[in-house]
Amino acid sequence: MRNFILGSIAAFILVVTFLYFFNQIQSNSQTLEASQLIADQIKNTGKLVVNEGHFSEVITYKNAKKFYLDILTIEKKAVVVVNAKVSISYDLRQINHSIDQDTKTIVLSAIPQPEIDINPTIKYHHLEEDFLNPFTSEDHNLIQKQVKKQLLASIKKSSMLQNSQNRLLSELNQIYILTNSLGWTLKYNNTPISNKNFNEAFEL
Repeated sequence: MRNFILGSIAAFILVVTFLYFFNQIQSNSQTLEASQLIADQIKNTGKLVVNEGHFSEVITYKNAKKFYLDILTIEKKAVVVVNAKVSISYDLRQINHSIDQDTKTIVLSAIPQPEIDINPTIKYHHLEEDFLNPFTSEDHNLIQKQVKKQLLASIKKSSMLQNSQNRLLSELNQIYILTNSLGWTLKYNNTPISNKNFNEAFEL
């Protein structure tokens, strides 16, 4: 009888030990699967073209040179009409992230800045020049720089950039929803993300 009781106790201990290690292995496996799933979600987001638009500008370019001991001034000028296709994208592959399986935490850092791609079509109108002060390749380069500078200023004043940021937040929210559904914590730098502070935490 005594041997039977000791045998039962030993069997019970073995079963409990087996179940404990089985649960640990299963838990670790689930943790690995969850972390891989979240990592794949971040990786597969890729380059996100969030907004496209068209802008038109009219730019007046002037350049004057002085001759004969600064007595004579000869000016050249052009009216430039610009139509530009603009796209804004975020390369989310550049997001730095780390995974802590022990605390089930995903930490995001270094959200990429928007990439603004400007493709202008430039047409010259009312081109005025003089043989002493003709248009050169340097003038055309300066005009292109002025065009891009003015277009960039117009883009930043428009709602296009804000709309693009909203689209970015929507993509980041997908990462948060997946992380939260798996029982993990998402952080941006040192800030834990929740529904209440999501927009403020990712303020761009």
